[in-house]
Amino acid sequence: MSKNKQAPVTKNETLDVDVTDLTYEGMGVAKVDGGYPLFIEDALPGEQVTAKVIKVKKNFAFAKLLKVNQSSPDRVAIVNKKLTQSGIAPLQHLSYDKQLEFKQHQIAELFQKAHLDQVQVAPTIGMEHPVQYRNKAQIPVRELHGQLETGFYRRHSHDLIPIEDFYIQDPAIDDAIVKVRDVLREFQLPAYNETTHQGLIRNIMVRYGKYSHELMVVLVINDRHLPRAAEITEAIESALPNLDSLVVNVNQSTGNRLLGDKSMVLAGKDYIMDQLLGTKFLISPLSFYQVNPVQTEKLYSLAIEKAQLTKDDIVIDAYCGIGTISLAMAPQGKHVYGVDVVKEAIQDARTNAKLNHIENATFVTGKAEDQMQKWEVEGIKPNVIVVDPPRKGLDASFIESALKMRPERLVYVSCNPATLVRDAQLLLDGGYTIDQPVQPVDQFPQTPHVESVTVFTKK
Repeated sequence: MSKNKQAPVTKNETLDVDVTDLTYEGMGVAKVDGGYPLFIEDALPGEQVTAKVIKVKKNFAFAKLLKVNQSSPDRVAIVNKKLTQSGIAPLQHLSYDKQLEFKQHQIAELFQKAHLDQVQVAPTIGMEHPVQYRNKAQIPVRELHGQLETGFYRRHSHDLIPIEDFYIQDPAIDDAIVKVRDVLREFQLPAYNETTHQGLIRNIMVRYGKYSHELMVVLVINDRHLPRAAEITEAIESALPNLDSLVVNVNQSTGNRLLGDKSMVLAGKDYIMDQLLGTKFLISPLSFYQVNPVQTEKLYSLAIEKAQLTKDDIVIDAYCGIGTISLAMAPQGKHVYGVDVVKEAIQDARTNAKLNHIENATFVTGKAEDQMQKWEVEGIKPNVIVVDPPRKGLDASFIESALKMRPERLVYVSCNPATLVRDAQLLLDGGYTIDQPVQPVDQFPQTPHVESVTVFTKK
C-alpha cells in the first residue's frame, strides 16, 4: 500500500467477510479490498462472518467476531469463551484433527517461504486426550471488586479474567489454586498491584508430578517475608493434605519477571520428584521441565531414536536444562556433555545424574554458544549434537562452532518453527542436509504452539 493511501477499513466499522486462512497465532484472516488483511480471533477458514473492526494499522487491522453466518465443518463447540479471551486455549473452537493439520502446515509453509521445498514435514503426532495435560501453572493474583482473584490475563493486556477451570491443566493443579486462593482470602492478604507496585501476593505457581503425584505450591510475594507464615502454612496444609512442598518465592522486581531468585521452604521438601522415560528427576521451583509429560516422552523418544546413538558416541546436549534429554541419552552413548545458562538447572542436572547412577554425563553452567567454543578448543569431538533452544532459536556463533565440530548428526528440537527455518538455512549452507521429514509433536493442544524434531546429517 502506498504511503498516502488510506486503510480500506475504519475503526468500529462492521463488515461481512469470508475467512480464508489462519495466522500462526490461530486468528482467522479475511482479505478486504483486494488484499488488506483483517485478523479475527475465533474465526476459521471457510467461514462467512460478521466482524467489527477494533484496531486499524496501515497494513492490517484487527476485528472482533460478532456472528458466524456460515460455519466451518471443522468448528466445534467451545468449552468456555474465557479460555479464548485469555489465550489459554485459543484453538478450542477448531476440531483436534484440524489443529494437528494446522501445525504441520505451519512448519511446511515456513520452509516453502524460505525456498527449502525439498524439506518434507510429517503429520503432527497428537494426544489421545488433548486436555488437562499441563503439569505446571503460574497464575497471576490480582484484586477485583475488592477481593483477591486468580485467573489469567485477557490477551494483549494485563486485565485479569477470573478462571477456576483452566481446561488444559491437570485437575489437581486447578484444585490446588482454588484452595490456596481461598486461604489467602481468609487471611485477607492483599493482592499485588502492578501499577502502584503495592500489595503482597503476585502469583501462585503449582507443579504436579504426573507419575509421582507429588504436589508443589509456590507463593510468589512482593516482600521479603510472608506475614503469619506459620498459620497460613497450616491452613494450606489442611486444605491440601497431599501437599509435598510449600515454598515462598521473593520477587520485588517491577517488571514482568514471574519468579525472584530467593526461595524459602515453608513446609515439606524444596523439590518434587517425577520421571520421564524411566529416568527420575528432581524438580525445584526454578527448574525448566517440559509442561506436557505425555508428549514430552514422545518428543524425547523421537530425538533419541533419531540421534541413532552407538556405545562409542559422544553427545553434546546444548540448552540441557535439568538434564532431561542428556540423562535419557547417556545409557546409550559413551559420554554426554550438557550446558545451560541457568546455574540452578545445572545443579539439578548433576543431582539427577547421581539420582539415576549415571556417571558418563558432565554438566557445565554457561551460554551454549560460549561453551561450544571452549569444548571445540578442548578438542571434544561430538558425534551427535542435540539442541532444544528457547523460542529465539540458536545463536549464529553457536551454529558456527557446531559446524566446525562437524558432528555426524545434529538433532534440533524446536519450539518455534520460524527460528528453526532460519537456523536450518545456516546449517544447510554449512554442509548439512535434511534427508528425513521434520516431525511435529503437539506439546500444547488447544493452542497454536508446535514443537518439532529435525535431523541434520553431515553431507
